[in-house]
Amino acid sequence: VQLQASGGGSVQAGGSLRLSCAASGRTSMRNAMGWFRQAPGKEREAVSAINYSGGNTYYSGSVKGRFTVSRDNTKNTMYLQMNSLKPEDTGAYYCAARSLNWASLRESDYDYWGQGTEVTVSS
Repeated sequence: VQLQASGGGSVQAGGSLRLSCAASGRTSMRNAMGWFRQAPGKEREAVSAINYSGGNTYYSGSVKGRFTVSRDNTKNTMYLQMNSLKPEDTGAYYCAARSLNWASLRESDYDYWGQGTEVTVSS
């Protein structure tokens, strides 16, 4: 599975962005997917996860209520709608997929990773 993240950019605090993650290759896999981020000088952290049907979603405490993960399996694409952005949301955002259909916020559970897309939130 190859993953391509896009949609990053620069926005002022309080603004919104929508990230996309397009999957190709073995897209017939009914796999869970997730979003992770890495701020400058910090370790990568989980943001959100979603199972294949979209019926189960998980969020880190720092984004819950502001971010919404979704997916369109007909387009093999996962999305992350980010609202009420804060400067601490700045970082590289990565999408990932795992071989199992079990959403998880644990980085080690994921088998496939895309390149990051940069998000910069200014105050």
